[in-house]
Amino acid sequence: MEQWIPLLGEYGFPAAVTFYLLHRVEKKLDRINESILRQQHTLPEPVPRLEKQR
Repeated sequence: MEQWIPLLGEYGFPAAVTFYLLHRVEKKLDRINESILRQQHTLPEPVPRLEKQR
């Protein structure tokens, strides 16, 4: 147990900050995903691609 205390002191804060930031990023990615899914339902059918002229 005595070996873990210095490790937690050294790596505990960076690990906590990392998990906090990952949690915030996850929320934002979820909102972006929901927005993209909403756009799929509101946009009209895709326009057919035009053939490239050579």
